[in-house]
Amino acid sequence: MIVCVCRRVSDRDIARHARAGMSFDDIQFELGVATQCGRCECSAREVVAQCCGGPAVAALHQETAVQLAPSIRESKAWPPSPSAAA
Repeated sequence: MIVCVCRRVSDRDIARHARAGMSFDDIQFELGVATQCGRCECSAREVVAQCCGGPAVAALHQETAVQLAPSIRESKAWPPSPSAAA
């Protein structure tokens, strides 16, 4: 369903951005929703609120160490890690 007629933004577009962890202000800046006549702002905010209940799709919850092969770690092209320099 089209939420913002002025910018032709659908509820799916808004929901996709909200599920990626974007706030309403970020979505407004990115898509232009509710930046012209403003009649869609309440509906757009409602779609964002419905999508914000779950975890963000693109969010990383914990850092994981990446193990590099010794040949890569010892390569002159690979910058030394801070712990190796100490």
